[in-house]
Amino acid sequence: MSHYHNSHINNSWTKMAAEGEYESILCVKPDVNVYRIPPRASNRAYRAADWKLDAPDWSGRMRITAKGKAAYVKLEDKISGELFAQAPVKEYPGIAVETVSDSSRYFVLRIQDDNGRSAFIGVGFGDRGDAFDFNVALQDHFKWVKQETELSKNAQLGDSGPKLDLGFKEGQTITLNIGQGKKRDKPRPQGSGGFGLLPPPPGGKIAPPPSSGLSNHNIVPQMGSTATGCLLELDSSNSNTVVQSNTSSDLLWGEFSAPASSAPPPSQPQNATNWIQF
Repeated sequence: MSHYHNSHINNSWTKMAAEGEYESILCVKPDVNVYRIPPRASNRAYRAADWKLDAPDWSGRMRITAKGKAAYVKLEDKISGELFAQAPVKEYPGIAVETVSDSSRYFVLRIQDDNGRSAFIGVGFGDRGDAFDFNVALQDHFKWVKQETELSKNAQLGDSGPKLDLGFKEGQTITLNIGQGKKRDKPRPQGSGGFGLLPPPPGGKIAPPPSSGLSNHNIVPQMGSTATGCLLELDSSNSNTVVQSNTSSDLLWGEFSAPASSAPPPSQPQNATNWIQF
C-alpha cells in the first residue's frame, strides 16, 4: 500500500506530456487529520507538539493531483468527495508544504480559496508509510518538472544555434583513390655475406702497431721475386679474401693478426731494387 502511487505517477506523467493541462492523480490517502495551528511567532520551525493532536479539527481523505507543472494537495470528504480545502504547490520543498521539526508524520499546508486568500493548517497521518508516500509523490513530481525544463532549454538552444551543412554543393565532386597506394620499399635484411663491418681480430685485443721511425703514411710493401709466387685462395667459410704467401712474403707483411691500418715493418734492401727495375 505504501507504494500504491508508483503506477499512478508513471501513467500520469505520460498523460501530462501528451495533453499538457490534463489533471492527473499522483497519490490518494484515505485517512488524514487536520489541525488548527497557532500563528508562527518567529522563524522557528513548526512543532507538532504545540498542536492538539488528540483532538483534530477535521478528518477526511487527501488526494494529490498534478496539472501542468503545478501540484495540488486536496482535502476532501471521505463519502461525498466534497472539497474541504486545497493547497496549490509550485515547488517542493517550499512555503506551500513544510515539515515539522519533531515528527515525520505531520506537515504544514498553505491552503488557498478561490479569492486568493490563504491560511496555514496542520495535517497528520496515522501511519508513517502514508507520510512517506505523500513526501515521495511531491518529490517525484517536481523532479520530473525540473527534467522537462532542462530538456526544453536544451532544445531551444539547439534550434537557435547554427546548423552544419554537410551536403554537396551544386557541381561539387570528390575523387577517391582505392588500391593505388604507394608501396613502401622494405629494407633488405643484410646477410652474413654482405658488406658489413669486419669481424674483430682473433684474440679479442688489437695488437699495437710496430714501432718505427717512419711517419704514419700508407707504405706500399716491397717484395722480391719470391713474392710473385703468392697464391689467392678463397676460404669457403668466409667471404673475405685472404692473401696467403710463402715464408719470405710472410716476413714482409708480418702477422695477419695486426689490423690493416697498422704500418708493416720496412722491407729488406735487396728487394727494393726489384721494384725500382719494374
